[in-house]
Amino acid sequence: MLSIKDLAVAFRTRRGEVDAVRGVSFDVAEGEVLGIVGESGSGKSVTSYALMRILDAGGRIKAGEATYGGVDLRRASERDMQGIRGREISMIFQNPRAALNPIRKVGRQIEDVLRRHARADRQNGRAEAIRAMEAVRINDAAARYDAYPFELSGGMCQRIVCAIALACDPRLLVMDEPTTGLDITTQKAVMELVTDLIRARAMSAILITHDLGLAAQYCDRLVVMKDGEIVEAGDPGALFSRPAHAYTRKLVDATPRAGASIRSLLPAEVRTPEPPRRITDEALLEVRDLVKTFAGKSGPVHAVRGVSFDVKKGQSVGLVGESGCGKSTTSSMVVRLLDPTSGEIRFEGTDLAQRPAAGFARDPMRSRIQMVFQDATDSLNPRHTSRQTIAEPLRAMAGLRGRAQGQRIEELADLVGLPRTLLDRFPHQLSGGQKARVGIARAIAVNPSFLILDEPTAALDVSIQAIVLNLLADLRARLNMSYLFVSHDLHVVRLLCDHVVVMKGGEIVEQGSAEQVMTAPADPYTAELLSAAPKPPAPRAAA
Repeated sequence: MLSIKDLAVAFRTRRGEVDAVRGVSFDVAEGEVLGIVGESGSGKSVTSYALMRILDAGGRIKAGEATYGGVDLRRASERDMQGIRGREISMIFQNPRAALNPIRKVGRQIEDVLRRHARADRQNGRAEAIRAMEAVRINDAAARYDAYPFELSGGMCQRIVCAIALACDPRLLVMDEPTTGLDITTQKAVMELVTDLIRARAMSAILITHDLGLAAQYCDRLVVMKDGEIVEAGDPGALFSRPAHAYTRKLVDATPRAGASIRSLLPAEVRTPEPPRRITDEALLEVRDLVKTFAGKSGPVHAVRGVSFDVKKGQSVGLVGESGCGKSTTSSMVVRLLDPTSGEIRFEGTDLAQRPAAGFARDPMRSRIQMVFQDATDSLNPRHTSRQTIAEPLRAMAGLRGRAQGQRIEELADLVGLPRTLLDRFPHQLSGGQKARVGIARAIAVNPSFLILDEPTAALDVSIQAIVLNLLADLRARLNMSYLFVSHDLHVVRLLCDHVVVMKGGEIVEQGSAEQVMTAPADPYTAELLSAAPKPPAPRAAA
């Protein structure tokens, strides 16, 4: 169906032309799901954009061929490509909210595609759009037709994007990181929905992802890309059990999975023994009957109801559940960004719930509790260098100035593995892993005893995630800190946490040791979360 031969893509920059893709070749057979895997910057998305002829203004196809059903896509006119896009080849983009028009009803957006490709007209457009929504299993599709993207959940927005992509019955579907940012159960629902539709309609598909577990579960064949080139291709099972290229072995090893240890995610040549740590029976944090109620249009909304748990000194507790379960609201109350409606938050014996969130930034206890945010890019001031970002808490909470401040900043950079040469760079000049290190350095700058980690590795490539997780494990032991780790990725939680608290609908449905909850869940919801997690094949043990 699709044949790519020696594809090369280049971009014009201020410093000259940059080759983003070089000599890429692969085929996609009818009915096949091909996975293109690799880390950020590997060229996998650029390859798909070149195929669709939607490269940025500075990009161009420098060489090679792209043939779809006998049509030379590289030399096709823009008018021909407009007919091919959506009708023959369709695409699901990474961020569903960014892909949708925020001020246009979602049903209208589906109707736009149908009418553009003459699959509907003014008279039957609404009915056909609703039928497309029903095809992707959107309940009460007629009512959802008039919703705007901001009124829908992330998973529902992704279903709308799927409906747009599938509305004209394309023969080839390109999926660019279609589940990034989705809950693990929503991810499973979206992927199973799409793969069911692919089989039912005899379509072909390309899945672009950095999640090897996801690719292994849903793809017939994998292509591994690094630095704009294909380094390996083959059957998912064979790639996991016998990776031939060192880069593939690195990705496979770094993929969290059942039975892996946090150190086993790292390349063998850099692994060191995990440092010893001491967990005491003394509670650092005691949360009792925590409640948070918000005012809603139809009455009060109970976001958190009767939540109780402890975090002991030196312990890491995982707070898991889907979006909307109340875990982020709970962590926001603990870190005193949000006031509880009722309940206790006892930290080192003091009930912080009695101290208003509005003034807690100036409270002496603030330095004892710090937070590492989900998106390192969004949480860093784009106009501040790494040095200025790390200096902020040192100046505000520790009163450090001048040489003492400079020395402490360099100590922190060394501690988190950030080269000192990067301290005077701005966020846009850093990689994702480097930005994560800056965020961690800022959080530990004033020697907190307690860190709240809000999905700190969710947006990172697997190998960078492995490095950051091991860094957090080392810092926990070295600085004798306790963690509250908020996540929906149970494999990651099992690697870093001793105790797990599972939330659903604002309440705790189960809690216990990580080993107990992960291997013998007592609640059906926990079992559902575990079954939804992608299960990559186990790599072959080293000889």
